[in-house]
Amino acid sequence: MRLIGRYPQWGGEAWRLCGRTGMVESGQAVHRTIVVVDVEGFGDPRRTLPHQVGTRAGLYRVVADSLRAAGVPWDGCYHEDRGDSVFVLVPPEYPKAPLVEVLPEALARALREHNDTSPAAQRTRLRVAVHAGEVAFDGHGVTSTAVTTAFRLLDAPTVKQALADSPGLVALVVSRWTFDEVVRHCAVLDPATFRPVSVQVKEVRDTAWVALPDHPYPADPGVLDQPAPDDRRDDRRDAPRQLPAPPAHFVGRAEYLADLDRALTTADGTAVVISALGGTGGIGKTWLALHWAHRHADRFPDGHLFVDLRGFSPDSLPLDPAVAVRGFLDALGVAPGRLPVDPDAQAALYRSLVADRRMLVVLDNAATADQVVPLLPGSPACAVLVTGRTTLAALIDRYGARHLQLDILPRREARALLTERLGEARVAAEHAAIDDLVELCGRYPLALSITARHAATHPLVPLAEFAAELRDLGLDALDNDDPTASLPAVLSWSLRGLTTDQRQVFALLGTAPGPDTGLPAAASLTGLPEARARQALRALEDASLLDRRPHGRYRMHDLVRAYAATTAQDLAEPVRRAASERVAGFYLHTARAADLLLDPQRPQIEFDPPAAHCRPQGFQDEEEARAWFTTEHLCLLAAQTQAVEQGRHDTVWRMAWVLDTFHRRLGHLHDNLAVWRAGLAATRQVGDLATRARAHRFLGRALSRLGQHTEALEHLHQDLVLGERAGDIAGQAYAHRALAWAQEQRGDLQQALDHVTAGLRLFRAAGLHGSEEASALGSMGWLQAQLGDYTTARTHCAAALDLHRRSHDQEGEAVTQDSLGYIAHQVGHYADALDHYDKALALFHDLGYTYYEAQTREHLGHTRHALDQPGQARAVWLKALELYRRQGRDADAQRVRQELDGLVDITGRA
Repeated sequence: MRLIGRYPQWGGEAWRLCGRTGMVESGQAVHRTIVVVDVEGFGDPRRTLPHQVGTRAGLYRVVADSLRAAGVPWDGCYHEDRGDSVFVLVPPEYPKAPLVEVLPEALARALREHNDTSPAAQRTRLRVAVHAGEVAFDGHGVTSTAVTTAFRLLDAPTVKQALADSPGLVALVVSRWTFDEVVRHCAVLDPATFRPVSVQVKEVRDTAWVALPDHPYPADPGVLDQPAPDDRRDDRRDAPRQLPAPPAHFVGRAEYLADLDRALTTADGTAVVISALGGTGGIGKTWLALHWAHRHADRFPDGHLFVDLRGFSPDSLPLDPAVAVRGFLDALGVAPGRLPVDPDAQAALYRSLVADRRMLVVLDNAATADQVVPLLPGSPACAVLVTGRTTLAALIDRYGARHLQLDILPRREARALLTERLGEARVAAEHAAIDDLVELCGRYPLALSITARHAATHPLVPLAEFAAELRDLGLDALDNDDPTASLPAVLSWSLRGLTTDQRQVFALLGTAPGPDTGLPAAASLTGLPEARARQALRALEDASLLDRRPHGRYRMHDLVRAYAATTAQDLAEPVRRAASERVAGFYLHTARAADLLLDPQRPQIEFDPPAAHCRPQGFQDEEEARAWFTTEHLCLLAAQTQAVEQGRHDTVWRMAWVLDTFHRRLGHLHDNLAVWRAGLAATRQVGDLATRARAHRFLGRALSRLGQHTEALEHLHQDLVLGERAGDIAGQAYAHRALAWAQEQRGDLQQALDHVTAGLRLFRAAGLHGSEEASALGSMGWLQAQLGDYTTARTHCAAALDLHRRSHDQEGEAVTQDSLGYIAHQVGHYADALDHYDKALALFHDLGYTYYEAQTREHLGHTRHALDQPGQARAVWLKALELYRRQGRDADAQRVRQELDGLVDITGRA
């Protein structure tokens, strides 16, 4: 089938059609007029296959012509073939009245012409149903209760009998809604010529109205006032209708609504359909349940039962299910004298009364499965919708309940909610403020509603002021004396079912550094063994206060986290302090263990032992350590920030130290600068000259990498001065090495060579003949190569390579291989250059050292270009460009971009 784009008749919604009638892309459910036309006796044995083909051709011709007579173009409608019938969805801009005033008589005229010119076996009579309702589209076509109802109208024996008893060609049946809303108000039709009939087909039990357009019933005004047949048949007119009013400003949630629809439409008829909506307080569970229930109320003609089980309410304990059963029995019309005394007998009576009835039972705000189970009908004709903050495990395991965990709104839907409440004009006038409100509310439905209420009741106050208030006050801006209109109060009700230990874990998680928390960190934070910590986290997850994410991560919504942090203020100060020490120690000591695997050659510094009940992680290998750093990076940065706020100076500078290797190798240049600025400030409070000198050195290196050369040199010279003052020969050697690198980045190669020469001398004087001497020799060779002394450069780099290998220093070996590649390229030994660069890249890859990998790829591109291999040069330069951009190295990226722009392959094509 061919994609032909949008039909403008469908009100601008994104329905995309395949061919003429096949839906392939869906949107939200919409209200449509539904026309279904069915051939009487299509399967009669006297109709052979050729006759059926001819009958179908006539059917489509007759229907298309008759729709046009009613002012509705066939091509403007969505239509589907159902073998012996066709149904049509009419776009909303076409009025409904002609579909009952004009269409049936036009069908009769067209049929008369068809039958007069067709063989006897192709002569046709039609039953026509007209209904209206919400229709949804998905990849399989059309679905809705309204469409099902329209087909059931045609299948009703009373409708078939009406046509069978008529000498005419058409029987028209309209739903009760269509009769009341359209037929009764027609200026052309006489509604007294319609007759009420009972429709009882499968799940549909209703009253419809039948007319015979070409041989009408006599007008009888009395039929308009008499009880409908199904009202005479039973007492459904007294069926309970307990649903509260639907939410006034409901938007979005299409994914969850569709999921609830699927649960109902795919039921196999052997068990009651149970859907459980879970999520934290204020996430919109009840709103969603009521919106869906009202949208599908017509599916449950025998009534709707609703009860608030008060599982999480401000002023009462959870409702006893026996009380809820008694309320349902009252709603079902059971006289008090008929009520059994025993609660179990009352529950059995309730199940008996709803057996085989088509009913919807909404159980709102459930705390436990024990509240819900006595209220479950036994009939598969019923559907149950449960809302609650806890995961009702027994309901899922024993009764097959379908659990839907509600999340915050997508950004588009959050904005739509504010637009619905505040009006399009106000939203359009303060576009940026609306975006701020959406983000400050965290797209949390109750927070958005509270904010919208504040703004709507103060229409003259700019929205930017409400955003500023939210930014300044945070959770306090969402508080209210009315507990049902206060987000902190609503969240507080979720804590009632938790144990004291679980509440403490919840509170401490609100103080944990970083956007999420892993189980080992949570165990140290809480001081619990991992098994007990896992149990507590699972309890919070079941209470919808915590989300479990992939790879064992746990995360709170920002507003829930803010509330947890306020509850932490109720804990004793020693408890909070000890938890903070444990979690800071966990991150610091685990990062130290990971750093030792990343760079075993690195000089070591002293660490205090972890606090009691702090359980740092260990790692099997370098790859596992690097993965941990990647996963926990934001938490580590937050842990240092928290240590700054709490005045833990030793933790602050040591955190900068353990992060340095990871930051350098992965190119986190701005993060490295930030942690070392904090680290240097902390060392000023420590009082140790060697520690302060080290911080100046690492901060200077971080600044140099970002091109901030003047400030970098100031810190590096301070490092050298402090090393000289302390008589620290090794410290002075490291300072000279750092100064050499900074001068090279600044472009002063001779100054750089002088510093690295001084550094080499001092390393040897300090007895550091391993990787430190090797690094100095390698740096000397690299600088000499850039100054054009390739022979001396190669000698020094070869000596460095040998020392690095003997010291098992892969990082130093990789850097030296890059230098040797550069030297080989400069003297025209391109094959040797490729070999060195390939070895360097393999080592950098094993180390996860993307910072230097980018530089080596840039060098390799030059060699590929020199060998007239433009395609391979382009490939490696593109990768280098990607790495430079990812690391924020703009000048390096611009240089490679210029190389790519000037690249011309051997055929002359750019």
